[in-house]
Amino acid sequence: MTETAAPSTRHAPHLPRELAFDADDYASGWRIAAILIALFLINVFAQIDRILPFILAEAIKTDLDLSDTQIGLLTGLAFAVCYTLLSLPLARLSDRGSPRFVLIGCTLVWSAMTALGGLAAGFVFLALTRFGVAVGEAGAVPSAHALIARKIRPGLRGLAIGIFSMGIPLGTMAGFAIGGAMADTMGWRAALMGAGLFGALIALLALFVLGPTPPLKQAAAHSEPFLKASLNLLAAPAFRWLFIAAIFAGFAAAPFYAFTAPFLIRTHGLTASEAGLAFGSLQGLMGILGTLAGGRWFDHAVRSGTGRVLGPPGVLFLIASVPMAAALFAPVSWLSIALMVPGMLAFAFLLPWSFGAAHLVAGRGKEAMASSLAMIGSGLLGPALGPLIVGLISDTATAAEVSNGLGIGMLIIPLACILTGCSILVANRQIAATIMKN
Repeated sequence: MTETAAPSTRHAPHLPRELAFDADDYASGWRIAAILIALFLINVFAQIDRILPFILAEAIKTDLDLSDTQIGLLTGLAFAVCYTLLSLPLARLSDRGSPRFVLIGCTLVWSAMTALGGLAAGFVFLALTRFGVAVGEAGAVPSAHALIARKIRPGLRGLAIGIFSMGIPLGTMAGFAIGGAMADTMGWRAALMGAGLFGALIALLALFVLGPTPPLKQAAAHSEPFLKASLNLLAAPAFRWLFIAAIFAGFAAAPFYAFTAPFLIRTHGLTASEAGLAFGSLQGLMGILGTLAGGRWFDHAVRSGTGRVLGPPGVLFLIASVPMAAALFAPVSWLSIALMVPGMLAFAFLLPWSFGAAHLVAGRGKEAMASSLAMIGSGLLGPALGPLIVGLISDTATAAEVSNGLGIGMLIIPLACILTGCSILVANRQIAATIMKN
């Protein structure tokens, strides 16, 4: 399914002709702002729908009589399995067809499944709705990145990805703050139903704002089988190290978002509203700073011509690992939250760098595939196993009457930050060597 676009005779001068889009197809003026706002809002609600079970975890656990291990399964395995099964096919559809229709369809699916989660009476039904949310979200980032690649000129791509990525921390902030408040006042069911309804409305609005998507030229339609193209990309040392870094980043980020609110509630006695407001607000502020600064910094790094396009996020992850570990044993809540700030910044700062670097390595016309593979790296093993490991350690420590069992389990986060930083720096050298060679 491919949308039509008005023909033109002018081509983007710096791209290979067979992979170029017409220069007139790139958005300009207010259209750029409208497109980026629509994509940003979709990403905000994608993150809200994904993050709500984290801040609602204690209320859901009490109401449905769940264990920490079951909470870990809800927040990890459901997403990981669906990302693995559907992300690449949806990316393929986005690269070869209409990324707009893929994105809108995915948004409607995850919004509906979020709302249905509010009707859950037990673990199995709630887990099935989380699988449904994951089905929709598997195609969100690849299709949005394909839209950015086709509609935003190259000099603004880093910033565009940064603005789109800013929806993740701001969605986290809204999910934690509003979700926590609703959990304390209206209940977790109302929070899920409300988020699903608003997400569906944003999808319908975006359908008209995004407009037709310029198609790939026939010569650029990928003749190489998609699975083979994916394996060839993973075989390249530069992308392989990006993929490894994404895996470790998933092991850092997934437990961080899944268990920070329960950690603050249990260890420091905060209410869901207090934990959501404190953690969510700081996460949002760091997200704005990290994604926007990261996007512009990445654009500058690309223009420098050195090929070193990943050094800053690698260093930041190594630095953030130290206060992150200390946060788990801080004596008071405000100090614990403050020590998590460098980690919040690192997670947001990495987003435009990692996706932008993946697009550079993959090449023109394969942006959705590159984003999908990066998502599989960060969204498979880390979210599937990270929260589950933390939950198992926490349950075991609690059964053994060990104090701060959840904090001990969450030590996987700073360890994963160190491994992420090291992998990013190796990828940085590999990408620089590849670009300079070419």
